[in-house]
Amino acid sequence: MSDPVAEAKACVEAYLERSMIPDPEGAAAYVADDLQITFTGGRRFSNPAEPPAFNAKRYRWVKKRFLRTDAALDPETGDVHVYNSGYLYGEWPDGTPFDGNRYMDEFVVRGGKIVSTNVWNDSAEILLYRAGLAEAPL
Repeated sequence: MSDPVAEAKACVEAYLERSMIPDPEGAAAYVADDLQITFTGGRRFSNPAEPPAFNAKRYRWVKKRFLRTDAALDPETGDVHVYNSGYLYGEWPDGTPFDGNRYMDEFVVRGGKIVSTNVWNDSAEILLYRAGLAEAPL
């Protein structure tokens, strides 16, 4: 018997692993044709190649350290809502290393494919702090 929750979690983790390489073609195997990605700040993308291109402007390199992946089946729609959280680590454009930057990604998996994702992290707050523009210390 199939387990849609376990399958959705595996789909999301495989997508994220390929996205971090970055391997947009490999990541595309896990997404629906009408994928909707909403990034931090409300930036919208529609294919797996766009987020790494955006990230290349913000980071010299960045990876995710998964803390956990949770999922729940919506019995009315059959969609599985998957939540992956953890920490970003990498280097800022000036080469300064970072670690412990919290992130939370929310996915909707339908029919074995990711149809949408929402991405949040602390990068903007960290950059404001580094620029001396934060309202309070981090």
